[in-house]
Amino acid sequence: MPSTDLATPAPVTHGAVPSIASFTSFDGYRRLASGSIERAAVALKEALDSGAAGPLLLFDDSNGRTIDIDTRGGTADVVARLEGHPVVVAQAAAAQAAPAESDEPPAQPRGRGRPKLGVVAREVTLLPRHWEWLAAQPGGASIALRKLVEEARRSGGEKARLRKAREAAYHFMLAIGGDLPGFEEASRALFADDREGFAARISAWPADVRDHALRLGFDGAAQTATR
Repeated sequence: MPSTDLATPAPVTHGAVPSIASFTSFDGYRRLASGSIERAAVALKEALDSGAAGPLLLFDDSNGRTIDIDTRGGTADVVARLEGHPVVVAQAAAAQAAPAESDEPPAQPRGRGRPKLGVVAREVTLLPRHWEWLAAQPGGASIALRKLVEEARRSGGEKARLRKAREAAYHFMLAIGGDLPGFEEASRALFADDREGFAARISAWPADVRDHALRLGFDGAAQTATR
């Protein structure tokens, strides 16, 4: 029976485990829980103590790979050890090192003259036709170049994000459903960015596996793009 736990990642309430990441635990083809690593790990521990048939797997949704946790002792012991888990430590460090896109330098009192934009002067070598085109753009060459660079950064970031989502879905599928019918065809549709074809080729898969693969590879990526 498909799981009904469709909650979004829940905030963490123990220790310094970051709440920005998402993890999902499975008992065989049945999804136990998705959300913080605590939530997913507790569900896995409870299934283990209940004698679940398994295999019991815990996935890092950021890359679709399985991670190992120490399930010895009680649930509180399992949760207490998560703070020092290598995956949690690495993700917390990465989150602290990457400044938010909305971060802006503190405002400074404005004096007389043109405002300081924090720009850096560098030499740029272009062909005459390039300079002619830049000079014809609204605001002149400098503003046009800045806009071109920002557009290229956004475009490149989007492509990288989508590629990461497809790879996460593939790693998840390989770990949990590599022997399911249509795996190879589904993988080709996944990397061809063919959501309709992908959904059709995994339509007969266990519901939780199918839905999670779609969320990792397509639906979750689309939601991120619209935030």
